[in-house]
Parts: sequence; C-alpha cells; structure tokens
Amino acid sequence: MATRTRTRPSSPAQSPKGVTANTPVAPCPAQQTVMVMQGGGAVGAFHLGVYQALHEGSREPDWVIGTSIGAINAALIAGNPPQLRLPRLRTFWERIQPRQAAHSAFSLWPSMAALAQTQHNLGVVVQGVPGFFAPHWPAWFNPRQSLGIEKAAYYDTQPLRDTLNELVDFDYLARSPTRITVGAVNARTGQMRYFDSRHERLSADHILASGALAPAFGAVRIDGDPYWDGGLYSNTPIEVVLDDKPRCDSLIFACRLWEPHGDEPQSLSDVQSRLKDIQFASRAESHIERQKQLHRLRHIIRDLAQQVPDSEHARELGAWGCNTMMHVVALMAPHLAGDDQTKDIDFTPRGINLRSNAGLQLGRRALAEKPWQNPHDPLDGLCLHKVHLEPADSAPDTYRA
Repeated sequence: MATRTRTRPSSPAQSPKGVTANTPVAPCPAQQTVMVMQGGGAVGAFHLGVYQALHEGSREPDWVIGTSIGAINAALIAGNPPQLRLPRLRTFWERIQPRQAAHSAFSLWPSMAALAQTQHNLGVVVQGVPGFFAPHWPAWFNPRQSLGIEKAAYYDTQPLRDTLNELVDFDYLARSPTRITVGAVNARTGQMRYFDSRHERLSADHILASGALAPAFGAVRIDGDPYWDGGLYSNTPIEVVLDDKPRCDSLIFACRLWEPHGDEPQSLSDVQSRLKDIQFASRAESHIERQKQLHRLRHIIRDLAQQVPDSEHARELGAWGCNTMMHVVALMAPHLAGDDQTKDIDFTPRGINLRSNAGLQLGRRALAEKPWQNPHDPLDGLCLHKVHLEPADSAPDTYRA
C-alpha cells in the first residue's frame, strides 16, 4: 500500500499497491465501529478488556487499527472469527507472562512489592518474554558489530512470529469482514506507512514490522524496505480512519495507553516515566483538535455549497465538504499504583489482569452511557467523548490519579 497522501478531489486517486481503479471498495455501513489501539507493550492488556466489552455488547469492530502491541491485538481480532477472538487474545496474554516463582513469593508481602517488581523487570531484560522475544546475545556483547538492520537489536522476535502464526489465521484475515490497518515507519526514509487489509494481503511480517521497536527489536523487511515500530513516528493512528476515503460515519473507540497529563516529576524515575508518557501519547489530543476543526470546516463547506448556483466550479469546491459524523470515544488506561517508566514491560499476571479489567470496565461504561447519542452541533463533524473510571469500578489501592 502506498504512503497516504492528500490530493485534490478532482485529481485522479492514487491506487494503493495491488489495487486498480476497478477494485471494488466495500460500501460504508450506516455507522462503522472502529477500534484504534496505541502501542505500549504490556499496557496493551488494556485493549483485551475493551474488546471484551465490545464483544459482550454485540458490537464487533468493523475495522481495527493498531501500532506495535496494538497491531498484535488487532491481528488477533481480525485474524479470527468472532467466537475465537477472546480465547485467542487470552491465550496470547497468558502465554507472555513470565513464569517467575520468586516474584510470586515476594508479592505475598506488600512491603516487598517494589523488590518483586524490580526482580520481574530484571528477568524480562535478561531472559526476555516467552512467546514474544528472547535475548539476541551478539548485540549485547559487541554493540558496534555490523549485524545488518534486521539483526542489530537486543532481542530476537522469532518467538512472536511463531506465536502469531499459531494464533492468527492469516488466510481468514485476508477475507475477514473486519478490516485491519497497522502502521510502521520506513527505517531509511523516516516515512510512516499503513498496511491495510483492504488493499493488500497482510502476513506476520506486517505485524512484526509494526512492533519492531528499535533498538530492542530488529527491523522487518516489507517489499524490500526495512520497517520499524510505527510508534516511533506516530503512536496514535487515529488519523487513519479520520482521513480515510471514502469517509464514513464512524464510532471510534480510541484506546489510549499513555497519559500526556501528569504530576510534576520529583525523582529521576518520575522524569523518565513522564518522558515516556509524553513521547508515546504522540500528541493524540492535538491531532483530534485539528481534526475537529477540519471536519467542522467540511460541514461548513457542505452547507455553503448548497447556497450557491450550480456549476462545475461550485461542484469542485463543494467536493471538499462532507456529511459524515465521527464520534471518538477516548478510553484512557488508568495509572496503576506503583507504575513507573517500566510499566510497558510489566508482564506480570497482576499487571495484565488489572489493565485488562480496567479496559473491560471502561468499555462497559462507554456502552452503557452511549455518549455518542447525546445532542451535538450539526456543524460538528467530529465529537470527542472522554469516558473515565469511577472509584467504585476498581478495587482499593488498585489505581491512582
């Protein structure tokens, strides 16, 4: 698929790779349900809970979009029929939990929790994560050794490739009613590219490329070019659906794993944690504000075009307008007590279960409240709805503001 570009409505559309002018494009549903998933390592267990809520509410996504761990979860959803999606997601998240008996023993005493977490993190760094990644020792022993861009990494992701090939049916994904888009950045050009099942057949390579976070993981080649984790360029791929053509009415569940707002850091650990949050939040709020302005302008153009005499020039200008309505439901993963800059490698059963449960509670709350049904200004082409957890939704001492 070619890199997304903006063109004038009167210009010939640029066809993605493998797509011709005669390639049929699926018609828009009355309102498509979209699930957008940020990258964030272990914090991505939050996606599991959100999807479970949608599944329970009989609102299967028409389109899943993800970066990094979001791409992995997206593949597990789109690459399986609805009745297998939750079991496959759960299998994945259970498989990548390190088996560390010592960590479990330390966890019995709250006063030892910090030591237990430190031991777990050290185990992940030194041993890797089962079914996900393992140490690539040549890079550790000699960082200056020329290994090639696919091997110049601290870890080998062959275990993840094996896991994906086992849990994702890529033949089903190619014909899945659920569209999937994953993002990766070209390591040579620095340009973002979105791989879309509407335009090309996706394989484990595309999912691995979206999660190839350097220098931890090596680049993955697609069409001869090396690709790294899309989060290096944009970790919030919501613009994919907002800029899609043809534009469709959409209910977008945006799963956000990184909080751009936070307390003033007091320690070096706090500083590192805030830096990560700011970096990987990836200006999500500013992107949405810009899109709100653009969609409002499109609706204004639509109304103005109806007030002028019909002509070819008027129709050309009017083509910049639209009637579509986008509802973005922002679901923010909560900050767990004890979270720091290593939360994205917290693959402990406790961390995964708490984050998954938070996603489930937030997803259920969103479906119960249905904020997208509230009245809104008809000129607004995009409405943002923020859904938050209430204290009663979580166990004591589980979350902190």
